[in-house]
Amino acid sequence: MKKIIKNKGFLFWITGLSGSGKTTIAEKIKIQISKKYGPTLTLSGDDLRKIFNFNKFSKKQRLNYALSYSKFCKRIIDENINLIFSTVSLFHKVRKWNRANINNYVEIYIKSDINEIIKKKNKFFYKGNFKNIVGKNLKAELPVSPDIIIENKFTKPLNKLSEELLKKVRNLN
Repeated sequence: MKKIIKNKGFLFWITGLSGSGKTTIAEKIKIQISKKYGPTLTLSGDDLRKIFNFNKFSKKQRLNYALSYSKFCKRIIDENINLIFSTVSLFHKVRKWNRANINNYVEIYIKSDINEIIKKKNKFFYKGNFKNIVGKNLKAELPVSPDIIIENKFTKPLNKLSEELLKKVRNLN
């Protein structure tokens, strides 16, 4: 298991399908992560897409955005600021780049079934006839060997899943 160095910039890269609970879980763990590892920011792919006006959704554009997110995250943690980043970014190339270029990189996969997400969530793009939706009509490159897996079957509250994640984070040391 990976070892995290306290008070050094690290990146918790939380990935999974849209609607799996990534961003909510990230926000719920922030206080405990900050207490244990020092000052920590939370950001999401949605945040960065809005800030940088990334508004195209082809597979190629999504990959380019995800690689940009990785480089942006690296810049933050290189300044010894911890970051919990929630993003779909389901590309092997991105995770491989992260592992090769980012110290204290922890990959967390929120595993959810697309059919359950569609049934439980009110995401407009899952309901409509939209193109380039990851997991629906754009194949997701799911993580092969993440550091942590949290399975969201939508039977437990996100508070419980956040607690499970924090327990697994503690085991990284």
